[in-house]
Amino acid sequence: MSTNKIKKIVIAGGGTAGWMAAASLSKLLGKDFDITLIESDQIGTVGVGEAAIPTLVTFHRLLGINEQEFMRETNATFKLAIGFENWKQQAEKYFHGFGLVGKGCWAGDFQHFWLHSLKKGYNAEYDEYCPETQAAKAGKFAKSSQGGLNYSYHLDATLYAKFLRKFSENFGVKRIEGKIIDVLKNDKTGNIKSLTLDSGQSIEGQLFIDCTGFIGLLIEKALHTGYEDWSHWLPCDSAIAVQTESLGPAIPYTRSIAFESGWQWRIPLQNRVGNGLVYCSRYISDEQAKETLLSKVEGKTITEPRVIKYRTGRRRKAWNKNCIAVGLSSGFVEPLESTSIHLIMNGILRLIRLFPFEGIEESAVVEYNNQFIDELEHIRDFIILHYHVTERDDSPFWHYCKGMEVPESLQQRINLFKKTARIFSPTDELFRIDSWAQVMFGQGLMPEQYHQIANVMGDKEFTGFLNSIKEPIKKMVDQLPSHQEFIEHYCKFEPM
Repeated sequence: MSTNKIKKIVIAGGGTAGWMAAASLSKLLGKDFDITLIESDQIGTVGVGEAAIPTLVTFHRLLGINEQEFMRETNATFKLAIGFENWKQQAEKYFHGFGLVGKGCWAGDFQHFWLHSLKKGYNAEYDEYCPETQAAKAGKFAKSSQGGLNYSYHLDATLYAKFLRKFSENFGVKRIEGKIIDVLKNDKTGNIKSLTLDSGQSIEGQLFIDCTGFIGLLIEKALHTGYEDWSHWLPCDSAIAVQTESLGPAIPYTRSIAFESGWQWRIPLQNRVGNGLVYCSRYISDEQAKETLLSKVEGKTITEPRVIKYRTGRRRKAWNKNCIAVGLSSGFVEPLESTSIHLIMNGILRLIRLFPFEGIEESAVVEYNNQFIDELEHIRDFIILHYHVTERDDSPFWHYCKGMEVPESLQQRINLFKKTARIFSPTDELFRIDSWAQVMFGQGLMPEQYHQIANVMGDKEFTGFLNSIKEPIKKMVDQLPSHQEFIEHYCKFEPM
C-alpha cells in the first residue's frame, strides 16, 4: 500500500482517546517520530468514562506512570468490582469482582466445585470465594508489594486527559489548537493527505489516528468506512450524566442499578460522585429520563444534566487506508462493564505491535481489523448477557431484552453453561471464565449438571478444600484498612 517510512503521525481529537494515543506512541515508539495532536477547545468531549478495569493498571506500568501522582491529579479512587442491583430481579444484587473465584483444576473450574457444595448442603454464596468482591463489600482496600487484590480505578476523565497531555508533551508531542474543517485525500490512493483547520492551517501526515468520537470525522466522514449496527442486541441509545457532591466515604466499586428502561451508574471519586442513566429512547423520553435520574441521585447536583446520544456497534474496519480509529470513533458497546478506556488502550497497543515502520502493509491492516472485530464482539456478547439472561419481565424494555434473539456465539456459551456449567474462554479474551461465571450465576442462570470431578473428594476433604479458600479471604479482608483511609494516606486529591 505504501513504501514510505512512517515518520509523521497526526492524532485528530483530544480527550481520553487522543491523549492516551499520544502518550503511548510518544513513550513507546521512541523519539524518531513527529507526533502532532489537534484538538479544539470549542468541541467538548464525552468525558464521562470515569470507570476502568484492571488492564489500565498494566498500561500505566508500561508507560512508567507513577500511580500516586496519577491518582492525586485525577481525583481517582480504587475499584475492585461492579455491583449489579435489580438486574436479575427487583431488589436482588450481585457482584462482578475483578479477581479469581475459588480454585479449580485442569478438568473443571471452580463453578463445578461450588455447585457440588450446594448439592451437599453448603450455603456459601459464590462471591464468598472472591477476595476482591469481599473487600469491595466491606469497603476496604490496600496494596501489597507481594501481589494482592486485582484492582482498577474510578477517575475524572477530563483531568485524566490533562494528566496525559502533560505526560505526552514531555515526550515531544505537539498540540495544535484548532477545529478540523476539511480532510484532504490523495486522488490516486484515497489515503488521507492532510487536515485543514478553521485557521486555514494545513497539517500533513503519513499516519492518522481518528479520536474524534462518535462522529468519526476521518474514518467515516472522509473514508466512508461503514458501521455495523448492534442496537437490536443492545437497545440503549442514550445516556444522561450529572455530578453530585459526596455524602460519605468513597466505596471501592461501581454501582450499576437497573430500572424500567435501562440502568443507572454511580461512580465515587474522592470529592464527588459521577452519576448517569443509560436508557432506550423507545421506552422513555429524554425529559422523563432526566427526571428519573435526578430523583435517584444522592447528594446535591454540581453540574447540569447532559444528554448523550449514541448507537451501539462498530466500524466495519478500525484501520482503513492510512487511518486508525481509536475509542468512540471505532465503535461503542456501552459503559456497563467499563470497557471504553480498555478499548482505547488496546487499540493503540495493537497498532504499536503492528506498527508500519517501513510503510503500510495490507496483511498488517487485515490482522489489526480481525483482532479488533474479535475483541469487540467478545465484549459485545458479554454485555448482551446481562440484558438477556434475566428474570425481569416487568416492563416493555425488559420484555424485549429477555425475548430477543442473541448472537450465535453468545447463545452457544449460554447453552453450554446451562446444560453442563462449562465455560471455555480463549486466552486472548478480555473477560475470562471467572467473569462469565459471576454474571451468569448473578443473572440467575443455574446449570442443570456439573463436572463430576468435584465429587472425587470425600466430605471431610471437600470441606477442608472450601475452607482453605474462604478462611484466608476473610482473614485478609478483616485486616485491611477502609478504602477511604487508604485513599487519604496514599493519594489524596490535590486540585490544581
